[in-house]
Amino acid sequence: MLFLAAFYRNNNCIALLYGFDIFTYFRTMQKTLLITGGAGFIGSHVVRLFVLQYPDYHIINLDSLTYAGNLENLKDIEDRPNYTFVKADITDEQAMYDLFGKYNFDGVIHLAAESHVDRSITDPNAFIETNVMGTANLLNAARTAWKNDFTNKRFYHVSTDEVYGSLGAEGFFLETTPYDPQSPYSASKAASDHLVRAYGNTYHLPFVISNCSNNYGPNQFPEKLIPLFFNNIKNNKPLPVYGDGKYTRDWLYVVDHAHAIDKVYHNGKNGETYNIGGFNEWQNIELIKLLCEKMDHKLGRTPGASAGLISYIKDRPGHDRRYAIDATKINKELGWAPSVTFEEGLSQTIDWYLKNEEWLDHVTSGNYQNYYQEQYTNN
Repeated sequence: MLFLAAFYRNNNCIALLYGFDIFTYFRTMQKTLLITGGAGFIGSHVVRLFVLQYPDYHIINLDSLTYAGNLENLKDIEDRPNYTFVKADITDEQAMYDLFGKYNFDGVIHLAAESHVDRSITDPNAFIETNVMGTANLLNAARTAWKNDFTNKRFYHVSTDEVYGSLGAEGFFLETTPYDPQSPYSASKAASDHLVRAYGNTYHLPFVISNCSNNYGPNQFPEKLIPLFFNNIKNNKPLPVYGDGKYTRDWLYVVDHAHAIDKVYHNGKNGETYNIGGFNEWQNIELIKLLCEKMDHKLGRTPGASAGLISYIKDRPGHDRRYAIDATKINKELGWAPSVTFEEGLSQTIDWYLKNEEWLDHVTSGNYQNYYQEQYTNN
């Protein structure tokens, strides 16, 4: 009996338990934590970290599984007993009330968002609905479930450096930098930041906010620059570069971001904002050339072959010239710093995509969207 495994499928959860039942197990949990957008790029790394790092936490992964939500990102931890997946949309107000009523969360790490600038230019209303109204639904559900008793509760809103607008050739974004969003995406994230702060000020909801620079790493959906260009280089397709290619971004390895989120959630001060960045600025064109160079080496191509795929295209509207994060506060107050250089992280990222071509094929073909049906609804 000691090694008898009991499998439970309840609320889209697969739990593997040895020697006791699932309800007893969950009653022993120290915390129940909601992570929204946990099947996405950054979210999946955060979910994995918390599931593995905190076995006495019950981690609820909420994701609506739109185009960027991929449960294949979490195949390695989906059978963990402290992990539950729930398919729902934060824009569904009643579903959020029901979810909070069922689990009585101790905390929320809110990552669910529409996040691609180009898509926001084409369909701004989708960004307003998800990023603004969805955040409001979560805030209202939290207030109702917690009944204004916020003891040991925390609402953590994960945001972007794009809310600050654009920098010139000098300077960095600080936590005190005035907001100046330049795209529908960044405006919707700025609005959600303001909502969280307003609920803190009006209702005394305990919150923290972080604003992070560009992330890269394994499992990133291939509409973003690095996985898109990796895939194009691999398949000898053109590499479209906006404008003169001299737009500058601060880049951070996604695993380092997940560890920063862990630090902020557990040790950050209520009501505070923490900027998360890598002190790692690259012009787009220089990053692309470095990616080409590394890909030529790893694919055994003639040096310079992939760079010949670069083509310059018309710039997109409202294109911010430069982002750069000052991450001094989180470093000094919480002891966080990036663990890898950009060159190391980029090399690791390329190696991951080369070893996981099936994942990339599933994403680019759309087959990954069948995974939920196969794993959670046909049993």
